[in-house]
Amino acid sequence: MDRSSRLSGFYQYSPEERLRIVAEWADLTEDEVATLRQGLSVAQGDKMIENVVATHGLPLGIAVNFLINGRDYLIPMAIEEPSVVAGASYAARLARAGGGFWTESTEPEMIGQIQVLGLDDLHAARERLLAARQRLLALANEQDPVIVRLGGGARELEVRLLDDTPAGPMLILHLIYDCRDAMGANTVNTACEALAPLVEEISGGRVRLRILSNLADRRLARARTVIPVEALARPEDGFSGEDVAQGIVEAWAFAAADPYRAATHNKGIMNGVDAVVMATGNDWRAVEAGAHAYAARSGRYTSLTRWGRDAEGNLVGSIELPLAVGIVGGATRVHPTAKLALKILGVKSARELAEVIAAAGLAQNLAALRALAAEGIQRGHMRLHARQVAIAAGASGELVERVAARLVAEGQVRLDRAAEIVAELASGE
Repeated sequence: MDRSSRLSGFYQYSPEERLRIVAEWADLTEDEVATLRQGLSVAQGDKMIENVVATHGLPLGIAVNFLINGRDYLIPMAIEEPSVVAGASYAARLARAGGGFWTESTEPEMIGQIQVLGLDDLHAARERLLAARQRLLALANEQDPVIVRLGGGARELEVRLLDDTPAGPMLILHLIYDCRDAMGANTVNTACEALAPLVEEISGGRVRLRILSNLADRRLARARTVIPVEALARPEDGFSGEDVAQGIVEAWAFAAADPYRAATHNKGIMNGVDAVVMATGNDWRAVEAGAHAYAARSGRYTSLTRWGRDAEGNLVGSIELPLAVGIVGGATRVHPTAKLALKILGVKSARELAEVIAAAGLAQNLAALRALAAEGIQRGHMRLHARQVAIAAGASGELVERVAARLVAEGQVRLDRAAEIVAELASGE
C-alpha cells in the first residue's frame, strides 16, 4: 500500500480522528480499535505481576513523519512528558528533507555471565573452560531447541579474569547467545543455570551468579541522518539555518566533553527511546541500564549521539546504543496495547524494532538540541506543559485550553497562577 507517515497537522485532530487514521494505516479491526480505547484491564494485569489492585495508564501518542531506510513508519510512544511526541515528529519532518533516517544493527546477541570463585589458578581454569567450549555450547543449545531451530542459540564463550575485587579474584564466563526476535533474558538465564554445574566440574571452582548482562554491547542499533542546512532555518525567531546547525553542533560538543551535560543530553535521547520501548511492551529499565553503561564505556560518561557538518555544510547526526528488545515473548505478546503498537509499527524482526527505536532516539535528540540552539527549550515545552498545570489546578473540559492559553500568554506556567485563573473563570469574571 502506498502510504506516507508525513501527516501534516496530525496534532490538530481529535483523539478519535487520530485513532481512525492510525487504524486505517495499520488495518486495525474494530475489536483492536476498542482494545486501544480500553487499554490493559485489571484482570489482564493480574496475570502479569503480583498483588495487582489496578492498572496505571500512560498516554499513547503517535509520532508521525518518520522515513527510515526509505520506508514510512508511524511510531507509537507511551510517555507522560509533554513535547516528546511533538518533538520527535518535528525532527522526523526535518530529517525527511535529507532522505530521512538510515539505520543498521548487529546480530541480536546477548551476554550471559557465570561467576566462578574459589579458584587457586584463574589462568589454568580459563584454559580448561575454553578447551571444553564445544561441550558447553552444546549443553546451552539443548535448553531451547525452538530458538536454535529458528537460527539462534549459543554462539561463543569468552572468559574474563577479575584479579582484584572486594571478594577476591574471580573468573567470569560469558555465554554469547543469539536471541533472534526475543529480548532473551529468560532464555539466557536458563542456559546459564544449566551450564553452572558443568562449569564447576571443569573449572574446579564454585559458581555463584549466573545471569544475563544488561550491557548488551554485542546487540547494537545505529541510526544516521543528514539534514540540509536550509531546512533548519527559523526566520520567525530570527535564526538562519546556519545559526541553528552550528548551534546544534556546539550544544552536542558540550555533552561530548562534560558528563554533567551528557546526563541531561542522554536523558533527552531516552525520552524518545523509552517511549517506544514501553509502548511495545519491552523492558525499558534494561534498555536504560545498557544505554548509560555504554555511554561510559570509555571510562568517562559521554554523549550517545554525534553531530557535525559534512563537506556541503549539511548537519549530520548519528547514534549508536545497545538495544535489547524483542517482538516475541514477555509483555510484547501479553499486553494488549503492546501487541497493537507492534502492529502499527509493522516491524518484522527484533532488529528492525531496535533500528526504529534508535531513529526515534536520534530524532528526539535533534528536537531538543534544535530548541536549545534556537528559541530555548522552554518555549515549546511549557506551552504543552501548561495543559497539565491547568488540569492540576482544577480545570476541566474546554476550560483546560483557556487556562493553558492564559498561562502561556502571561509567561507564567505555574500552579498558583493557574489556580487563580481557574477561580476567575469559574466565577464568571
